[in-house]
Amino acid sequence: MKTKMFLLTVLALSDLAFTLGQQRVITGTVTAADSGKPLSGVSVALKDTHTRSFTNAHGYYSITVPDAGGTLVFVLAGMKTKEVRIGTGNRVDVTLHNDTANLPERLGTTQHRLKDQPAVQYNMSFTNVYEAVHYPNWNTEEYEGINENIFHDALRNPLSTFSIDVDAASYSNVRRFINYGQKPPKDAVRIEELINYFDYEYPQPSGEHPFSITTEISEAPWNRNHKLVHIGLQGRRIPTENLPPSNLVFLIDVSGSMNEPNKLPLLKASFRLLINELRPQDHVAIVVYAGAAGLVLDPTPGSEKEKIRAAIERLEAGGSTAGGAGLRLAYATAKKYFNPKGNNRVILATDGDFNVGESSNAAMERLIEEERKSGVFLTVLGFGMGNYKDSKMETLAGKGNGNYAYIDNMNEARKVLVNEFGGTLFTIAKDVKLQVEFNAAKVKAYRLIGYENRLLRGEDFNNDKKDAGDLGSGHAVTALYEIIPVGVDSEFFQPVDELKYQQQKMNPLAMKSDELMTVKFRYKKPEEETSRLMVHVLTNKPMPLNKTSDNFRWSAAVAAFGMLLRESEYVKRFTYEEVIAMAEGAKGPDNDGYRREFIAMARTLSGITARK
Repeated sequence: MKTKMFLLTVLALSDLAFTLGQQRVITGTVTAADSGKPLSGVSVALKDTHTRSFTNAHGYYSITVPDAGGTLVFVLAGMKTKEVRIGTGNRVDVTLHNDTANLPERLGTTQHRLKDQPAVQYNMSFTNVYEAVHYPNWNTEEYEGINENIFHDALRNPLSTFSIDVDAASYSNVRRFINYGQKPPKDAVRIEELINYFDYEYPQPSGEHPFSITTEISEAPWNRNHKLVHIGLQGRRIPTENLPPSNLVFLIDVSGSMNEPNKLPLLKASFRLLINELRPQDHVAIVVYAGAAGLVLDPTPGSEKEKIRAAIERLEAGGSTAGGAGLRLAYATAKKYFNPKGNNRVILATDGDFNVGESSNAAMERLIEEERKSGVFLTVLGFGMGNYKDSKMETLAGKGNGNYAYIDNMNEARKVLVNEFGGTLFTIAKDVKLQVEFNAAKVKAYRLIGYENRLLRGEDFNNDKKDAGDLGSGHAVTALYEIIPVGVDSEFFQPVDELKYQQQKMNPLAMKSDELMTVKFRYKKPEEETSRLMVHVLTNKPMPLNKTSDNFRWSAAVAAFGMLLRESEYVKRFTYEEVIAMAEGAKGPDNDGYRREFIAMARTLSGITARK
């Protein structure tokens, strides 16, 4: 036991030293020595750390290492393990030779493969040897189709209405693709989730409403003839000690599809972080589902952390996936122990691959709409790759008064479940909607950047029965509008003919006003069903781009990055290099390093794009 603790300490210290030191990115390809063909699913690990990557379908990998270097370990079942010392360069190409004598005969013998590799055995707690054997050349991941927002005539269609979105799952999922040396599918890129991944530190609200509103206007960096409007909504941050007690139900997918190291093992490690944040007044029950659903832990106070951890550690994966049954049991458990003065929430952790009982997106939507009436909120945590069902989990979170995060590594788990504990688990406002009315005397046309899956009809804004997004403690929401000013011709907007049977008339007062737009917010307190209204007016006083706040330029850089990923026609000839330059000048203090990570990711993608 002492030896094991010593090894854990050594590993932790080596990881810490790596984190604090200067870093660089190593890239390369791994090929088979006999055929020269690229090898997919090769585990590329930095020896004696938890840092690793995997090769994509083209044999390409990218891994961040200390500037001082180290040793890379390349592992693939059926191939001889190879260790390569990192030199001064930033590229390491490797060839692997066959090792058929040690090839596992079946899935159940993959652990024997680890024992055969003592050099990397201990630091492989999150490696994907299973995935290396069964890394799919096919891909059954599912994403909801996105039709990019177009420009609308401000005179004929002056209202833009949408539900807010604080989810950031798309960002970490996009990062996963880029870290594998791949450009993500277009529909995996939800630009608003990329923008809202970052903390903008807008002013805390000071009045009766739990929000503050910040607006700015300047030129659009990718089209200087257009304007860009930045709208920031900041939720009140409530100290953890002042948050209400929680009645939590962990709903954990233990089906066979979760039997991969970046799924159930990563899930367990993530929940250990969350368990550490629990307070004595919080209670946790655990429901699991595979071919059927079952309660494996009755509600247990947060003070009994070891009991909760032990229940998590005992979980093993196997069987089919009765997600609908699991959801029903989890909600029933939450309702049975409902705390009328507390936070009642189901936390679903899954790859979304439901295949028994209610499983279609429509069936899930009906189920969750029925359950949300109970006052129980929902958090969805996604794990894994290859068969990942993003569309289903986005539907669940969107319809279930919930939020949605994708956990691709332990840093993301820490961000979502520790750093943003209050925002993830404690709702301060529900059914939050935004509606903008544009002054057609100043705005010829406008388009909302992102939020395509969150659009609402104009009449939905005042309809308190219409579901919308929820905002957690300390969460912020950012939205961007691209505007074509009156008097500016644009290739992206062609007005329609004058109407024959009716006329569109402008209010004469609009011509005299210096108002560009009116921004309205509706929200409900978590325990109420009647909405409250906030109104904010933005005057037509644009400032030069170089005089805008870091927040404005940062959000514009991330939006441009997302449009490039989606191959948007509106981004024109803007480049990844221009994204990087603008982000570099706007990253600010960046205490958590998330903005530096984005810049490094943009550089990586720029390199991937340049090679194609």
